[in-house]
Amino acid sequence: MKINIMTIFPNMFDDFKRESLIGKAINRGILEINIYNIRDYSKDAHKSVDDEVYGGGNGMLMMAQPIYDCYKAIMDGKSGINTYYMSPKGKKFDQDLAIEMSKEEEINILCGHYEGVDERVLTLISAKELSIGDYVLTGGEIPAMVVIDSISRFVKGVLSNDESTSEESFRNNLLEYPQWTRPYEYEGLKVPDILLSGDHKKVRDFNLEKAIEVTKKNRPDLYEKYLKELGG
Repeated sequence: MKINIMTIFPNMFDDFKRESLIGKAINRGILEINIYNIRDYSKDAHKSVDDEVYGGGNGMLMMAQPIYDCYKAIMDGKSGINTYYMSPKGKKFDQDLAIEMSKEEEINILCGHYEGVDERVLTLISAKELSIGDYVLTGGEIPAMVVIDSISRFVKGVLSNDESTSEESFRNNLLEYPQWTRPYEYEGLKVPDILLSGDHKKVRDFNLEKAIEVTKKNRPDLYEKYLKELGG
């Protein structure tokens, strides 16, 4: 999978591209992440990328020209590639969307800053606005990393075992059940004995029960979805 990122803070992605599963996937040729500095496409002598907002208002707005020229350099005559703009106004990013996006061969991600970007460039690049939550951040770089990290887990070959995503949180509208490792007892707290029983059915039932408990407590909205699907 190929991911092209448009940003005015390219250095923020340096460690992200080197570490953990993302770094390994890049080294193995499974992922390709290209960073484009929007400032490189500014026609201003000072490499400015922002200006005052028409109609007044606080802050500065990113101009259309540098973004659009950056986008055209990425596309270079190509078509059929979705461009996502990280924005608190966008569609809520979730697990289902992560799976859907992971099936794309190539995507573009635009990271906004300041008070956002000129609306015209979003039209010109047919941007799909995407939000990671109902809160405002300084820029789109961290949200872009969240999206990339999430979708990459569903790209074939990124995880060592394709089944590693089958029991994670949000599958079947349930959060992941609690888990334990050695030692058996720590600070007076013991691992549930049923997990040492060797009875796989009882372990599965126990894990499901705990997943339901956690979901009902922490995410009642997901629990309601789980009950609806369970009822058919």
